[in-house]
Amino acid sequence: MTERTTVRLPAELLVRAKRKAAAEGRTLTALIEDGLRRVVFDKAGGARIGRTLPRVSSARGGFAPRITDLGDVQELEDLDYAERLKRL
Repeated sequence: MTERTTVRLPAELLVRAKRKAAAEGRTLTALIEDGLRRVVFDKAGGARIGRTLPRVSSARGGFAPRITDLGDVQELEDLDYAERLKRL
C-alpha cells in the first residue's frame, strides 16, 4: 500500500532533485523512494558522515591582551554596541 506524506525540503535541494529525476527519466517520487531505501536498508553504514567534534581550546586562563579587568570588557561591549547603532 502506498501512502501520501508531506516532506519539507530546502528549495535548492528540491530543484536539484527535480532536475536529477528528469535527467534520469523518472519521477521525483521514485528518486526520493530510492534514496530513502538506500539510507534505511544500508546495513554497513556505507557513506555515513561521521561526527565532527569542535576543536578544543588550549588557551589557559586570563584576560586577552590589553584587557586588565572586567571593566575593560564592558567598555569594549559598549563601543561595539555604539558602532552597531551607527550602522542602523
